[in-house]
Amino acid sequence: MRFLFLGLAATAGLVMAVQGSLNAALNKIIGLFPATLVVHIIGMFLAAGAVVLGLGRGSLAKIAAAPWYTYLGGMLNVLIIASVAVVIPRLGVASATTAIIVGQVLTALCLDHLGCFGLQRVPFTWTKLLGLALLAAGAWLLLSMKN
Repeated sequence: MRFLFLGLAATAGLVMAVQGSLNAALNKIIGLFPATLVVHIIGMFLAAGAVVLGLGRGSLAKIAAAPWYTYLGGMLNVLIIASVAVVIPRLGVASATTAIIVGQVLTALCLDHLGCFGLQRVPFTWTKLLGLALLAAGAWLLLSMKN
C-alpha cells in the first residue's frame, strides 16, 4: 500500500512540473495574474463538479468548523502558481522544480517535526538530515550543469 501512495506522490510531482510549464506558457500570452486567475477559475469549476458528484469525503456544511489558518492555503496557492510561472521561463523546468523540491522537503521536515496544523508529529532524525544533504547535493549538481 505504501508503494501505491509513493507512486501517487510521484505522479503529483510529474503533474506539478507539467502544470508549472503550462502556467508559464499562459503567463507569456495573457500575463501573470490573469493567468493565475484563469487557472484558479478552471480549478474551481473542476473542484465544484467533484463536490456536486459527491467525490471524496467531507461536507461543505462543516466549513465554519475549520480553523482560520486552514484557509490560507488558497492565498498560498496564488503565490505558488505566480512564482512558478515566473521562475520556469528564467531557470528552466528542471532547475525550477529542483529548487522547489529542496524547499518543500526542508519545510516539510520542519512541519513534521513540530506537528504543525494539528498533523501528527514526525520527529526529525539524523538520517533525515543526511537525506536532505544528499538531496541538496543532487540539486546543486543539477543546477550547476551548463547547457
